[in-house]
Amino acid sequence: MWNHYNIGEPHHILYGILLGLGFGIAARLIMLRTDYRQYPTYPHGRIIHISLGVIAAALGAVAVPALYEKNYTAITFLTLAAQQFRDVRKMERDTLEKIDSLELVPRGATYIEGIAMVFEGRNYLVILTALLTALTSLALDYWIGAAAGILLLLIVKALKSGKSISHIALAESAPVRVDGPDLYVGDIYIMNVGLTSNRQIIGERGLGIILTPYNPNGKATLSNLGQRQALLYDLSTILGVYRDDGEPALIPLAKLDIKDGRLAVFILPQERQPEKALEIIRRVPILEAAVRMPTEAGVNKGKERQHG
Repeated sequence: MWNHYNIGEPHHILYGILLGLGFGIAARLIMLRTDYRQYPTYPHGRIIHISLGVIAAALGAVAVPALYEKNYTAITFLTLAAQQFRDVRKMERDTLEKIDSLELVPRGATYIEGIAMVFEGRNYLVILTALLTALTSLALDYWIGAAAGILLLLIVKALKSGKSISHIALAESAPVRVDGPDLYVGDIYIMNVGLTSNRQIIGERGLGIILTPYNPNGKATLSNLGQRQALLYDLSTILGVYRDDGEPALIPLAKLDIKDGRLAVFILPQERQPEKALEIIRRVPILEAAVRMPTEAGVNKGKERQHG
């Protein structure tokens, strides 16, 4: 199985481990980004995640020579690492929930769970990258191991981001209309606005967008309350929001047209830029926990129900 290299030579093992460690850390750095959401925070939040990435890379890199030497306790260490990364997921969830209670426009539980899931999953990708790079280096050659590491980095980069709202719905600007106390975005009713001063603010600064789903899957996903909250959060974070605490009439809202599944989004931004708002909403990520695919159900494919 092994080539002309002597796997037992300490320097050969060391080089393989270092190569796996290096590519594992590189994979974590590729997947680590502080963007408009400011999470993970800079610098301390990033230091925490980089440190966890180094630990994950080290576990993956040393597992190969440990298993080759029939040191099966390495499997135990990987199992313990999985438990630790599940604890990381819980830690991220708890932290974000505490922060969320202080936001003018919160992320919502679905968005928070998605972020926590991502941080756990990325540590597993780091372990896999380091493990496969070290395995290829020790089994074949260093340069083949480096090539495998580069290929794995490309795969990691492709897995870093998923689909966005633009893949499931068409986003178009729509007029914000106040008809007496009733607020509409296009022809979709949003809410009742009682105070005249609030109606005036809405008339001057209100921004409306309507999302039209391409298919039943998109319609079901947009109807998820967590996905709607993610839309409002991203818009409010980038464009700002024209409100303060204790002003429920000025809060951003997203309402469905129950008849056809269109989603109307209403927001009062600090910067009223319709084109930028459209681009933002098209780039909002589709949350894994919000995805619904009714067309994949057997009854919608014309299949008979199967038992067992």
